[in-house]
Amino acid sequence: MRHNLLRTAIFFVIPFGLLLTALSCDQTAQNISMRLPGSHTVEYKKVGEIPLPSGYDRQETKNNSFAEWLRNVALKSDKTVYLYDGNKKLNQGAQYAVLDISVGKKDLQQCADAVMRLRAEYLYSQRRFNEIVFYDNAKKAYRFSGAQNRAAFDKYLEQVFSWCGTLSLENQLTPVKLFKNIQAGDVLIKGGSPGHAVIVMDVAQNAQGEKIFLLAQSYMPAQDIHILRNTGNSNLSPWYAVDEEKMIETPEWTFTQSQLRTW
Repeated sequence: MRHNLLRTAIFFVIPFGLLLTALSCDQTAQNISMRLPGSHTVEYKKVGEIPLPSGYDRQETKNNSFAEWLRNVALKSDKTVYLYDGNKKLNQGAQYAVLDISVGKKDLQQCADAVMRLRAEYLYSQRRFNEIVFYDNAKKAYRFSGAQNRAAFDKYLEQVFSWCGTLSLENQLTPVKLFKNIQAGDVLIKGGSPGHAVIVMDVAQNAQGEKIFLLAQSYMPAQDIHILRNTGNSNLSPWYAVDEEKMIETPEWTFTQSQLRTW
């Protein structure tokens, strides 16, 4: 459970229902993790360099769009996933690559938080400070003041991670009616406790109009944001196909197509 000491200290002044639903990820995540062989290095420098299957091309993106920004997120050369405390995650079989994004030093940046972190970082980079806002389960808005100070921004994110989660983010986002309209920046999300969220990092398409996409996640405990492998299709991995199947099987969670949301 994230931020246990804080939650314990304020237990008697916050309604239990609100406290419970602020949790963003499945509490049993580490119980089902597997001890797998250690990871190794990757040669790709950013998300947009991850190879495509034959016959596919990346979708065009608009200048300064969220999709373009996500495609340019840097990757670490070491694809080991580390927890916020510096320890290795038990399950080292879920990731294809690791984003070069800080996880922080507290058990805060979990699944929905990673999604909010990427969205906030994009808006911050565009200096669109007034658009950086997230809501808790009581619909209280957490807005970034716009102070041009990285320390203030990091402090703001810690506050967001403490009070916003999968349920509040799911309510903030807009459902995507047709899964085939999936775009980079969209989110697959199941709100609640347990709940989980992953973000679409990139989308490609072939001449027949068939789409594939990349997914990234953090999890519990707070850990490096990582590109997910497709354990159900090793020939396509790390890409996932848009098809008629209603289930999207990721290494540590299963989503339905109806759980796709956009900003």
